[in-house]
Amino acid sequence: MTVGAENMEGLKQEELVGLVVDFFHRTMVHHTLWFAEVEHQMGMAKALDIMGAVWDKSSRLQMQRLAEAFGFELENGVPKSLAALPREKLLQIISDLGKNWLANDGIWFQEVENRDSIFDAKRCNDSCWARFSPFEAWSIKRFLKLPENPGLSGLKKALGFRLYAGINVQETIEEGPDSLLFQMNNCRVQAARKRRGLADYPCKSGGIVEYSTFAAQIDPRIKTTCVACPPDDHPPEWFCAWRFTIGV
Repeated sequence: MTVGAENMEGLKQEELVGLVVDFFHRTMVHHTLWFAEVEHQMGMAKALDIMGAVWDKSSRLQMQRLAEAFGFELENGVPKSLAALPREKLLQIISDLGKNWLANDGIWFQEVENRDSIFDAKRCNDSCWARFSPFEAWSIKRFLKLPENPGLSGLKKALGFRLYAGINVQETIEEGPDSLLFQMNNCRVQAARKRRGLADYPCKSGGIVEYSTFAAQIDPRIKTTCVACPPDDHPPEWFCAWRFTIGV
């Protein structure tokens, strides 16, 4: 039903609530569009550097304003009620956020596929990973305070802090000082397809972009090789596997 009000002051209660949520969405999208445009104009490295400065300033400002609006206390820049939650609850929230992220990713894919084709959806998906994966690596590297070139030990640690890490079952195997093997033992997406009797989703093209750009952002000396990823055949113990090497 069309909104009858001519301005915000004329909205009904439930319409005002909806507008509040919509304002959150607009802010998220605008933040992302700024990053995308700076990346387009100035390159990924500079865009990430600027993103760090922007997030430090903007998150403090926005959190303070939200605290005043919603009447919650802050502790070290985050809601005090969040900081007081038990570890088990925080870990559950992290897992739920990962599931929300993955669900959103899937909804985007399906919407493009339904409106156009799976080829268009895969093309958009792979291009998205080319930007998101290095961003996530940068974000993790910043969170963990890793050195500039942390090598394979830094990559191994960073892989454990991805959004995927809280919702999938994964394993990293040190094959030696110059080689690290990563296996996705249980993938939430592929496992769901398997339960429905569907073949593996052919994610190799996206995976090559995802893992190679992630590793290079952690340390540009690291090289990524796909051991196997659907549509490749793979053993029942894992869905995909990737080898990271350095100095070889």
